[in-house]
Amino acid sequence: MPTFRLTLVSPESLLFSDRVDQADLPGVEGDFGVLSGHAAIVAMLRPGIVTVMAGNTTRKFVALGGLAEFSGEERTILAESASPVEEFDLAEFHSMIEELQQSLEKQPVGTELDRAIALLDHYKSIRTSLAAATAF
Repeated sequence: MPTFRLTLVSPESLLFSDRVDQADLPGVEGDFGVLSGHAAIVAMLRPGIVTVMAGNTTRKFVALGGLAEFSGEERTILAESASPVEEFDLAEFHSMIEELQQSLEKQPVGTELDRAIALLDHYKSIRTSLAAATAF
């Protein structure tokens, strides 16, 4: 299977840069997979799990939003914040979810409330995915 170089960066660090067979990303418009030769795209990412596969190795990263750009030989994920799943601070994340949930009560009805609810849903989805992954 042909491979491609994928780079995942956040403002804090370079998280990943290597050749991979496939990357699965949480797009704003739905999850999508990328293989070698994928059409050029720029896609907004929602908070979720980024999965990269190379041979028999799979690595997962929690990304709290960002942008994916795939053009020519450059395949880059610019995450707002990201970390490998095994290093992700789940306790701190639970606190973030609780704070966000409490802030909803103070939000006036409108677009900002809708965005906050969507963000809370994404965060809860990440929490569920991580809990399921560590249950085994």
